[in-house]
Amino acid sequence: MSGGLVVVGTLTLPGVRRSVAHARRFLRDMLPQAHPLLDDLVTVGSETFSNAITHTDSGKGGRVTISLLAGRGVYRLEVSDDGAGGKRPHLKAETLAEGGRGLRVVEALTERWGFRADGPRTVVWAEFRVGENSSGNSDRGLSRASKTLVSAAFEGGNR
Repeated sequence: MSGGLVVVGTLTLPGVRRSVAHARRFLRDMLPQAHPLLDDLVTVGSETFSNAITHTDSGKGGRVTISLLAGRGVYRLEVSDDGAGGKRPHLKAETLAEGGRGLRVVEALTERWGFRADGPRTVVWAEFRVGENSSGNSDRGLSRASKTLVSAAFEGGNR
């Protein structure tokens, strides 16, 4: 799916908690406010950026780079961290714990996601389909374009 993608924007930030808000703002600035994928993309960007700070050397004085790429019918979010000594992202088993669900959120909101090694660094990527012909995880997101989960949340105005 990565063929034909062009970089819309990229931003490198210190691996500290306050950078997560800057990463979210960066993503919001990359798409029009009414874009149907905006909320899902910002949620996934926030989660993957936070994971980079929490689980890799980026959170120990390093940096995190967030990039948005676009191509025909797809947006691709990439978050690059400073590595975690060879450990790579993985889905955790279902538990009742408060934490450890981040990649399940990523999986639910994206068409597909994964990672690639870049030397000691890890690049987590997530793809979002644009339009009605998407397959995979359609209608499971937070965006107004979702037809199942959130349609009731947007009905009735500000009640």
